Amino acid sequence: MDDSQSPQTVLRGQAILARIINYAGLLLGLAGLFVALVLFGNLRPDFAALGYLVALAFVAFLPMPVRTVTRIVETPTVPVLPQGPDEDVMAAFAEALGEACLVLDRRGTVAYRNQAAASQYPNVQKGKVLTLVMRNPELVAAVDAALRTGTPHSFELHETLPSETWDRVTVAPIRSPGSDWLEEDDRHLLVTFQSLTELKRVDAMRTDFIANASHELRTPLASLLGFIDTLLGPAARDAVAREKFLGIMRGQADRMSRLIDDLLSLSRIEMYQHVRPTGSVDLAGLLREVREGLQTQAKAAELDVVLDLPEGPVTVIGDRNQLYEVFENLVDNAIKYGAEGKTVDVSLTKVDRGGFKHLVSVVDHGPGVEPEHVPRMTERFYRIEVETSRKKKGTGLGLAIVKHIVQRHRGQISIKSRPGEGLRVDVMLP
Repeated sequence: MDDSQSPQTVLRGQAILARIINYAGLLLGLAGLFVALVLFGNLRPDFAALGYLVALAFVAFLPMPVRTVTRIVETPTVPVLPQGPDEDVMAAFAEALGEACLVLDRRGTVAYRNQAAASQYPNVQKGKVLTLVMRNPELVAAVDAALRTGTPHSFELHETLPSETWDRVTVAPIRSPGSDWLEEDDRHLLVTFQSLTELKRVDAMRTDFIANASHELRTPLASLLGFIDTLLGPAARDAVAREKFLGIMRGQADRMSRLIDDLLSLSRIEMYQHVRPTGSVDLAGLLREVREGLQTQAKAAELDVVLDLPEGPVTVIGDRNQLYEVFENLVDNAIKYGAEGKTVDVSLTKVDRGGFKHLVSVVDHGPGVEPEHVPRMTERFYRIEVETSRKKKGTGLGLAIVKHIVQRHRGQISIKSRPGEGLRVDVMLP
């Protein structure tokens, strides 16, 4: 088959077309914005063309909402053991698989379970009938069908207790070479559990992320389109209205720009998530720079950023730019949302706790938050009060970026808060 007609090429073309259709509204809105700015003399035509090309390039790399469709081909491999599989052979075979698995005899009784299965399903013990312990209808049907027909069967097992999990379960006969499995007196089944939980969670997170990002972009885009229509219509010759609306449009464009910057920053961080930094950073000096860089915001909020740092440099292994982004984000948030207090306290101390050696604490004395919000504050686009966050020019991605950078540095972040007691963020680094 010619490469241009391969299934991969066809799917790639369909994905590109779907992306163009999905973001057609965004492209149209941006085109309208650039045209309006050119018509009113706020932007040169060549700059507008360049800006639109940059927007096209960005949209080309935007992810599409993913709908995962899994096609299961019922051709699992039938395991083969040496003639007359005794307990030692079964044990070695089961442990070598790595994933959770059970060996059943011809009555469906558990003859062996490996360590992974013992951890995942502690109630499924040797000597018990599997289908009496795990009363899942699909599992019962698969074991019964495999025992009757001697053919493998596979299905997806979804459980919600004690936590939500997904597994691809395969029930297959263990065949001895050159024999009819259904005629064997000592026949066995192998039940394997391939975890799909992480894949499901990543897929759900990706879908939520795309939905949230699209929503965050759609809101300012709708505002821009509305103002453009007004400027092209009723307010076309109204200089006062034009100046007012263009100011609002500039604010909405800035909001989209901040969101795109944060999305790109998060993408870059995730790209190098598993690559540990190798540079050396003076953490005390970096915190002083963060304080100096945010003096304007602190004065506007009528509070002081108070540092409590040890004498001399405190060197850690890390990426200087990323660590600066972490603490700039945390201190900036403390200034924005803790302005009811008079100070934001930033401290650096040495610790010896679980492999961590340095603790940076950022504490504000603002209104604090309810305890139920604290565990979710590092989620992407999670906001406690949406309107308050938008008024303070937040994108909902700041703490998510902080969390990913800290994880890349093999560190740990914790947030503590109670209503009326402010908010404390601790970052521990090795």
